[in-house]
Amino acid sequence: MFPIRDHNPSQAKPWVTWSLIAINVAIYLWMVVALDTGEDLARLYYDWAMIPARLSQAENPVALVSALFLHGGILHLAGNMLFLFIFGDNLEEQMGHGLYLGFYLASGIAANLAQFGTEPFSPIPTIGASGAIAGVMGGYLLMFPRARIDVLVFLIVILKLVPVPAWAVLAVWFGLQVLGGIGADAATGGVAYWAHAGGFAVGLVLALPLWLRRGGPAFWARTHGVPPHAAAPPLGRSNIPVVRRRR
Repeated sequence: MFPIRDHNPSQAKPWVTWSLIAINVAIYLWMVVALDTGEDLARLYYDWAMIPARLSQAENPVALVSALFLHGGILHLAGNMLFLFIFGDNLEEQMGHGLYLGFYLASGIAANLAQFGTEPFSPIPTIGASGAIAGVMGGYLLMFPRARIDVLVFLIVILKLVPVPAWAVLAVWFGLQVLGGIGADAATGGVAYWAHAGGFAVGLVLALPLWLRRGGPAFWARTHGVPPHAAAPPLGRSNIPVVRRRR
């Protein structure tokens, strides 16, 4: 199950969301072009990734922010940017550009601190925008719990687009991060599950004042729990045949 889009894209131009996507893509392309050796990459991570062992020594606290703009591969980047594209625009419209940017960075810093708290002496670098984007997802859950999210469901040989309420998509995603964090070995690296879970929880809390200013439950009553503007047209056919590769 993989989210593709929401049904209510923002009517305002999400300049911050677009800019964050552009910056992340540009930095990744620079990494691909400019870093010639593994030593170059290791030096970049040492200087700019969030390394818990360094943070424990009060070294390089700027990495709590800079790590949010580094990615370890094209799929890592593409997945993060897709989630930011889906969930960021409506939250930016509600918050305004400046507040949304602060919210994004604060969620990302909190996510890195959550990961740091689970493994404060680990030498393994933590990179990626997913903690900050998890905060965006937490805010989205609070503001628009009944928004429809098209998810791609894999059914053996058929891909089916299924509209699912945002609360179900995001609750399942959050639960998977917690379960992943419980089962992960902090010494072996891999997915920073606690950064995801921590960013999500902090994003939900940081969005709470905005939700209350909008009226809290009254905001949900007015908007029916979805972004307050017209839905996008359907993508078309919901069943997409899969082409098998020849062996």
